[in-house]
Amino acid sequence: MKRCTRCLTKETVDTITYDEFGVCSVCRQVEFKKEKIDWQERGRQLADIVDQHRGKGIYDCIVPYSGGKDSVFQLWYIVKQLKLKPLVVRYNHWGYRPLVEENNTRVFKQLGVDVVELTTSFHVVRELMLESLKRRGDFCWHCHTGIYAGVMHMAVRFETPLLFWGESTAEYHSWYTFEEMEEVDEKRFNRLMNQGITADDMYEFLGGRVDRRDLWMFDYPKRKDLLKLRVQSICLGNYIEWNTKRQVEIIKQELGWRGQPVEGVPPQYDYEKIECTFQGMRDYAKYIKRGYGRANHLLSIDIRNGLVDRETGLALESQYDGKRPASIDWFLDILQITEDEFCDLLDKHQVHPWKFDRTAVETGQPLPDMDKWDCTPVDKPLGPPKDESGRTIKYV
Repeated sequence: MKRCTRCLTKETVDTITYDEFGVCSVCRQVEFKKEKIDWQERGRQLADIVDQHRGKGIYDCIVPYSGGKDSVFQLWYIVKQLKLKPLVVRYNHWGYRPLVEENNTRVFKQLGVDVVELTTSFHVVRELMLESLKRRGDFCWHCHTGIYAGVMHMAVRFETPLLFWGESTAEYHSWYTFEEMEEVDEKRFNRLMNQGITADDMYEFLGGRVDRRDLWMFDYPKRKDLLKLRVQSICLGNYIEWNTKRQVEIIKQELGWRGQPVEGVPPQYDYEKIECTFQGMRDYAKYIKRGYGRANHLLSIDIRNGLVDRETGLALESQYDGKRPASIDWFLDILQITEDEFCDLLDKHQVHPWKFDRTAVETGQPLPDMDKWDCTPVDKPLGPPKDESGRTIKYV
């Protein structure tokens, strides 16, 4: 399988291209970021945007927030550096780890912010997870769409037109480049986040297993409402030079934010995706489909920034990517499927030329907080109705 000649990026990554030297499009984008962008000018543009919104409503802006490294830094920067009054909007996807609540309490108290949390019924979320796993090989549709569409609904309801998201997607993918001023709008939502499945589609797929009104949080707001509000939904990383390691040091020192181990992630990256119980299974699903995981992604970033050499990166990738997560039984119990069913579903979504070999998989180490993960039993049946032999009766 083809890789970038500079970092570790494989050809199965969405949107990736290679130039005549075998260097991937993301490496070239990061070159442009470092060499061609006038960050002082971008900072002046940010100041102009802030001046247009400061003090105009109940809140100056909205900050989407998970409690991970990026959203914590966004919130710190907006409160401490930009001196704005934000409304923090948090989408609860039913997968937050215990430490996240401790971190959030510490952060919210110190920064003195108002917080709104959106939480969809767990019964609905399970249906969405199972259906999107079947349809797209990705059980996180509810999270992708809820974070973006749900937050935009709050912008309309609180009449707050300015929203600050984190880094530009050009840091990691080629949906956009740093030459564009990427906006987090409906076009981006449909291109990146909803995987080509709207809330209307999902309602039809579920065949009456949820009410249409249960899916309001996953509908993007009406365009006329966003135009009336004059929404500006922007990436902070388009205006300040994004540097994850430096930002993690800031939030650790300034706010006492703590990291923790994550399945399939080398220990030096104890800040990466620490908030989600589903993360190990999500990265494992990606490995089954595309042949790379979280270690490949993180090491490629460090190689681009000159912090790791390529040979070391290859060795660490081999050591950590593709491990069967210790959390797999906990996860499968939520979706009421077997491990064979999980792998069979993902086999259908494998990206050529990758081919997953189940016999070569080793099980990873359990995380120290797994005994604290919620195991509340839910006896409500999940998925489409089945006949006596266990076969699905109807599947749209």
